[in-house]
Amino acid sequence: MSIIEQTINPLSQFLYAMKAPETKRQWPNRLKFVFDFLGLPGNLDEQAMLFMTLCKEGGTRVIQNKIIEFISYQVQRSQKGEISLSTIPNYLKAMKLFCEMNDIHVSWKKICRGVPRGRHAANDRAPTREEIQRLLEYPDRSIKPVVYTMISSGIRIGAWDFLKWKHVKPFHNEKGEVVAAKLIVYAEEADEYSSFITPEAYDSLKAWMDFRASYGETISCDSWLMRDIWQTTNMNYGAKLGLATAPKRLKSSGVKRLLERALWEQGIREVLKKGERRHEWKAAHGFRKFYKTHTEQVMKPINVEITIGHSIGVSKSYYRPKESDILEDYVQAIDLLTIGNDRIVLKKQVAELQQKSKDNEYIIRGKMQEKDEQMKVLTTRVNSMQSMLEKLIVGLNKTTDQQQLNTLAESMFASGILKSQNVPT
Repeated sequence: MSIIEQTINPLSQFLYAMKAPETKRQWPNRLKFVFDFLGLPGNLDEQAMLFMTLCKEGGTRVIQNKIIEFISYQVQRSQKGEISLSTIPNYLKAMKLFCEMNDIHVSWKKICRGVPRGRHAANDRAPTREEIQRLLEYPDRSIKPVVYTMISSGIRIGAWDFLKWKHVKPFHNEKGEVVAAKLIVYAEEADEYSSFITPEAYDSLKAWMDFRASYGETISCDSWLMRDIWQTTNMNYGAKLGLATAPKRLKSSGVKRLLERALWEQGIREVLKKGERRHEWKAAHGFRKFYKTHTEQVMKPINVEITIGHSIGVSKSYYRPKESDILEDYVQAIDLLTIGNDRIVLKKQVAELQQKSKDNEYIIRGKMQEKDEQMKVLTTRVNSMQSMLEKLIVGLNKTTDQQQLNTLAESMFASGILKSQNVPT
């Protein structure tokens, strides 16, 4: 073996090929799962070296047979209900990348023929608004900025490894009110893109940063959005201790643990029943589904895909909207992405009062018109009565003809002047 070959670390080659934070977190564990099945001892680095030795001593055919044996075993586990079929290709992807990066030539075409096709989309749902409200009641100041930001932007959990205060840029209207805020996701990375958050989410983030500053932390544009928790009060005197001056970034794994802990303690997540393998909605990814489900009701689907960092394929070469265009589209979805009741209830109450005012105005106009009609009828009757009375007086003065008096009395009865037809005979 040459000196160059000795210095090459196979695990380093594998890690070099991974870009996304979630891939870096999950794929090494999946690779170790395969190595453990193959019976290789030691940690992942040691197992990688032993695997390379096995390849050189036994040849690629031995490795190929081992991988097929691994897949067959996992298929048997899926048939027993221990794992899902969709998890098997995930292990295979990690193994394939390791081999490719270390020039291990295996016939993946043959191997993949026996790999079963699992469900591409998980059968889980988005959380309901009521469940999110219960989650927000968890007694941790960082839970609101985390949840509000995730449900109003659709970011992945891994985005928290990159988000700083400078990546949040509010938009104000003519009155100086925040209408939304821009969120730069994966800043300065190859996968960088822009999304937006609601005024509710921005206010929550601002309150979180102000709270940290009140305990001595120096907040700057480079401050991490999420940081570790510090002791805030002196148990004896209740005084601020100022122990927030040395902040440490809270990684995405820490944010995920925060969400999972809150779900359990708020009674939203319960122990799975026998035979169940998944909860109804995922702790972090569920918020991403909430965002997509609600924004698609009012936004252009292609803008939804852009704001959650999905590839839009060849459309990217032709569809290039301005930031203001996407923002204008996003503003339509703000009410659907707002969890706090105050804003929505107030807006609903104003709308109801306006509608009630319109209804009352319509009723009043109808009543006024009805009164006008009644006044016209009464005026006509009064004029008629006055005319008849004048004729009666004249008639009584000029004649004592009984027939003429009867005719006049009948006329007065018909017009309503007389209540009963008391006509003399």
